[in-house]
Amino acid sequence: MKTQNPKARATALVTGASSGIGEVLAQRCAAADYDLVLVARSADKLQALATRLASQYGIRADVHAADLARAGAATALAAALKRQGRTVDVLINCAGVLQQGPFVDIESALHQGMIDLNISALTAMLSAFLPGMVKQGHGRVLNVASIAAFQPIPTLATYAATKAYVLSLSESLAEELRDTGVTITTLCPGITATQMLTQASGANQKLNALPHFLIGDAQDVAAQGLAACLRGDAICVPGAVNQAAVMASRSAPKWLVRRIGGLLGRRAL
Repeated sequence: MKTQNPKARATALVTGASSGIGEVLAQRCAAADYDLVLVARSADKLQALATRLASQYGIRADVHAADLARAGAATALAAALKRQGRTVDVLINCAGVLQQGPFVDIESALHQGMIDLNISALTAMLSAFLPGMVKQGHGRVLNVASIAAFQPIPTLATYAATKAYVLSLSESLAEELRDTGVTITTLCPGITATQMLTQASGANQKLNALPHFLIGDAQDVAAQGLAACLRGDAICVPGAVNQAAVMASRSAPKWLVRRIGGLLGRRAL
């Protein structure tokens, strides 16, 4: 599905756009007058979103249904856009998956699934699209990580590790690409009211008892993340509580960070 508009606009590509923070980021990009390339596995949800955003904001919205965890998916997506003459000005890597529970209780395939999507797919997307951005001399990238990237969290061990990878890679690239016209921003939200949280709460009733002030709003998270991306900030941590936690985790001794993470993991999660 595509909706044409003769006005030339920059294009934002959003992965994980069918729900959650990714869907809200797509809406925010449309409201900021970006044409869209929407990517996720669910073609039906993407089509509905593309139709709504194109009608509401008068932008062009293209849908590419793909499982980015599959080898070669990012390369195929980049090739398809090149054939269409599409140039990506803003790349938002939001596709991700979470499995919560004791490491030994989670099946090996589920651990691998988190690695394949949260790490391998994101890296492949960067490899597929960054060279073109550097060549054209401009571009913005927003990689969605998590506040879990800053400390080890029992019962979220693999998930937290994948997000730590995203943060480390993004910070390295932010420096590597300095003065190229291309910037890399890492969005590190805390617990956010999305379908992912709803699913996790269904499997773990403790999550339903979390204080409301610890749960972020997806609209606010997306707004802050996109603004930081367009400014070229290296890291965006929405929410004062989350910012305080990050400052504490980066300044405290590693053993203390590990103990606090363990306490939270055992009692809160």
